[in-house]
Amino acid sequence: MMRTSKKESAEFMSTTTGISKHRTIGLRGSLPKPAIIAAAVLILSAASASQAADLGASGVEIVGIIDAGFLYQSKTDQAGGGSKTSMETSGLRQSTLGFKGTRNLGDDLKGFFNLEAHFDTNNGNFHGTGDAEGTGNKLFRRQANLGLSGDWGSVTLGRQYGPALLAHLATEPRAFKEQFSNLYAWAYNQYAASAGGPGTDRNTNNDVGIFFSNAAQYRNTLGPVNFGILYAFGGKAGSLEKNSAYALGATYTGPVILSASYQEVKDEATAHSNVRHGGLGIAVPFGDFTFKGNYLNAKNDTHLGAAVSNVDGRSVGVDWKWNAKNSATLAYYDNEDKRHTNDHTRNIVLSNDYTIMPNTTLYVQMAYVDAGSAATIKTSIVAAGIPAVGQKSTLINVGLNFNF
Repeated sequence: MMRTSKKESAEFMSTTTGISKHRTIGLRGSLPKPAIIAAAVLILSAASASQAADLGASGVEIVGIIDAGFLYQSKTDQAGGGSKTSMETSGLRQSTLGFKGTRNLGDDLKGFFNLEAHFDTNNGNFHGTGDAEGTGNKLFRRQANLGLSGDWGSVTLGRQYGPALLAHLATEPRAFKEQFSNLYAWAYNQYAASAGGPGTDRNTNNDVGIFFSNAAQYRNTLGPVNFGILYAFGGKAGSLEKNSAYALGATYTGPVILSASYQEVKDEATAHSNVRHGGLGIAVPFGDFTFKGNYLNAKNDTHLGAAVSNVDGRSVGVDWKWNAKNSATLAYYDNEDKRHTNDHTRNIVLSNDYTIMPNTTLYVQMAYVDAGSAATIKTSIVAAGIPAVGQKSTLINVGLNFNF
């Protein structure tokens, strides 16, 4: 979209320059210099007005989220070390800053773009990435894409969210909130198997199973079903599979909500599926309550095909909209690696979101974590990983979320 805009601007300025030159040559002998200057000013003013109108028609917006609070945890290590209180970024949702825009192209066709950066509010740094190339070096870590949409659906090209995780937003008990949900079990199970160095387990198009580079995605809504299909191009000579990834996700919204997803991430050198991840979910509204259940499974292999882990993420919960501004959630998460049964966590989460204004939320959330003797980040619901391996610990997060 930005390239098109620059090209159009260049063509427009080229055209107006030609007109200005032609008129100056034609009028130089018959008009005084002040009149020539006035004519040039009028032409430049018209160009500026046209460009401003074009920018307005594009519907460019600055959007973002700023989220920060405090996190208390009762234990900090395997030996049951002392408690810790710290400032915590992004407890409810990720802190982001981005730009998005749309442009009406006629014939019911629209163009759009999305640019979205991810940062930490507590220190102002860019949030580290899960890309194989390294961390902390992505300006637009979350989105850098453009596309076309119409009554036939949409096609998006570039770095973008995969459709698998999006499919479960309404059925995951805490809607994949940044803290104390299976967002991190999802991410950590798709990180280690694809973020290694050259020659090890590696895919350069996958960032924790949520963001995909070099990707094309088709999305559409057919009746009550919304779905997406994504393919990330591997870019390797002689092979369509090496370094590629694909993801599928669908949500049915009716009297109940149903969700399903599947994605695979293939190795850069061998094309073996290092990550195979699937999920099913359900949400049942009942008055002021919504009951939810979600199941996720992640299988990790080495690039040579050896099985590494097989993690089940089982979760249930209920949302209660107990008044116009407050929504409480009670959720239970049971995550276990079936290949290493001591890598197991059981978690209870209780939270309340108080909507001060439609764009401002004060949240309080507490998690009780019972971690197995060999628990790892693959079974964690805590953003920083297991708080204390082999221990029972309590975490409390209080924060403010502002979006614009």
